[in-house]
Amino acid sequence: MSVWVEESSEAAADGGGEVHVREPDPATTLAFRTTLEGRSDLMVLGPRTRASYLAPKELSRCVTVRLRPGRARAALGLPVSELVDRIVPLRELWGVSADRLAVRLAAAPGGEAAMIEAAVLERLSAVSPADLSQAALLHAAADRLPYARVREVARGLGISERHLRTLFTSGVGMPPKRFARLDRVRGVLARATTGGWAALAADAGYYDQSHLTAEFRSVMGVSPAAFVAGDLPAAVTCSA
Repeated sequence: MSVWVEESSEAAADGGGEVHVREPDPATTLAFRTTLEGRSDLMVLGPRTRASYLAPKELSRCVTVRLRPGRARAALGLPVSELVDRIVPLRELWGVSADRLAVRLAAAPGGEAAMIEAAVLERLSAVSPADLSQAALLHAAADRLPYARVREVARGLGISERHLRTLFTSGVGMPPKRFARLDRVRGVLARATTGGWAALAADAGYYDQSHLTAEFRSVMGVSPAAFVAGDLPAAVTCSA
């Protein structure tokens, strides 16, 4: 069985550590966090449809592992649409096994990502072949969506556009078009530095610079130029 998870970290914008940017993300993420006082938690961060700007927490360590698109439903055991823009304790989905994993993670600093990966793979090994096949189809669709229309992706996978939308909403948490939209904005975030918006818009698949600006603002809450300049919304306290 191939490895189906990838380690990542959330982005932080410039600003002297005063604002932590939690980027929009169509993927579902598992996060293990330890406070300076030694408390720890293991959480599920559902797909995020908009950016949030948070006051940083005093954490000793935070390790995040993103589940590649299509894998979360099989690994977590529920439609991902129920997790969109939510943060829930993993124990609510995995029960006592999540608590046992959290104890092992707390005792193994530096090895958390590999241990979370192993736990996810163990869960995936127990699901039906049909669920694994569906997860693989969604993963393939997610890889193609940034470069093709939904209709073309569905045709290439041998399914109807309607069926792809249904599968995507359940397995990824949102319709394919919304997924592609967030993926484009994340691409801009990865490359946004000092400008060059017209060229970046063309490379990222936007109609023009105004299209990029409008879509970026709707997801990030500010224009691309304001984001790069560090002119961000006021930070709020993170509740989880």
